[in-house]
Amino acid sequence: MRSLFPGLGAVLALTAMISAAWSCPFCTMQGQTLTKEVRDADLVILGTSTNARPSPDGLDGTCDFVIEDVIKAHPVIKDQKKITLPRYIPESKVKYLLFCTVFKDRPDPFRGIPLKDTEMVGYLKGALALDEKNIPKRLEYFFPYLESSEIEISTDAYKEFAAADDKDVVAMIEKTDKAKMRAKLMEWLRSPETASYRYGLYGYLLGRCGKPEDAEVLVDLLNDPKRGLVSGIDGVLAGYVTLRPKEGWDYLIALLSDAKSDFTRRYAGLRTLRFFWDYHQEVIGPKELVRAMTILLDQPDIADLAIEDLRKWRQWDQLDRILALATRPSHDIPIVQRAILRFALSCPSSKAAAFVEEQRKRNPERVKDVEELLRLDMPPAKTGG
Repeated sequence: MRSLFPGLGAVLALTAMISAAWSCPFCTMQGQTLTKEVRDADLVILGTSTNARPSPDGLDGTCDFVIEDVIKAHPVIKDQKKITLPRYIPESKVKYLLFCTVFKDRPDPFRGIPLKDTEMVGYLKGALALDEKNIPKRLEYFFPYLESSEIEISTDAYKEFAAADDKDVVAMIEKTDKAKMRAKLMEWLRSPETASYRYGLYGYLLGRCGKPEDAEVLVDLLNDPKRGLVSGIDGVLAGYVTLRPKEGWDYLIALLSDAKSDFTRRYAGLRTLRFFWDYHQEVIGPKELVRAMTILLDQPDIADLAIEDLRKWRQWDQLDRILALATRPSHDIPIVQRAILRFALSCPSSKAAAFVEEQRKRNPERVKDVEELLRLDMPPAKTGG
């Protein structure tokens, strides 16, 4: 028997891999939120299937759907309590939330969510009643649902935070009850039931609403091998530095300086530097951030990323140090050499230009390729009017 919603798993997997334009650097799950799905659908209803009839070939069928609630109405159903759907949904006591298109005056479901209870209905109705433009207020609504027992709800609330700008997250924290938020975050961060990919968001939020003593929870996470913290390290580090700037910064510098440390931890440290550079230089100033980033230049497995960040930050005074890497045997790796070349091509100095010309003589194809990639990276030119 064919699935009611074929291909949904593949669609969700693809959505999870696509990196959209969003601001939460600590959220690993992205994709369309349920609120957006409701707005895109023609009709959204809750109910159960009865009189299910498979088609003779077993590929599809029909069923009668008993409507218990309407999340998004459409004139096609009027006041009907039961409608016939062109889909085979096996009869059971399970309630389904159906997202439907309307074609030739007939509802046709394209997505269905089986529900344990009706919490989802209240959640969606509450979300839909919110002002779309008031993001801080929306985040305040979604926060308590981040650890809902209904996985579809907790995942959706997480996606709402993933799509939010940092300024909106900060504004939400300033307007909400910080004591209650802090208590919840501490509970979630201590719980072994919390999914590890959520630690980054929770750690950062605690950094914005917590007290200095709360940093102990974050340090425990970072140092406890039993918790196996892999994802979310950057958000936990950001929370630690925000709560205790000196101690947290010393911890981060030690992490970055340990070339024998696991790559994922050093990369998380680099991402933490990016975060403070992009959003909160009032916590850690630009000079300190640049100095910390240069620590990674001596580590061949991550030097290319550090060089690229320094290029994006336009730290041209690091030119000599970066060009010196070009002749070091440890850094004679194509990806590192390309990063050095990108920096030199972007740097407005005669010394950088001379280096590029020397490289052009040695490897013209590499220089040509890097120049082409840089052109693709450049924003489109503004047109006059």
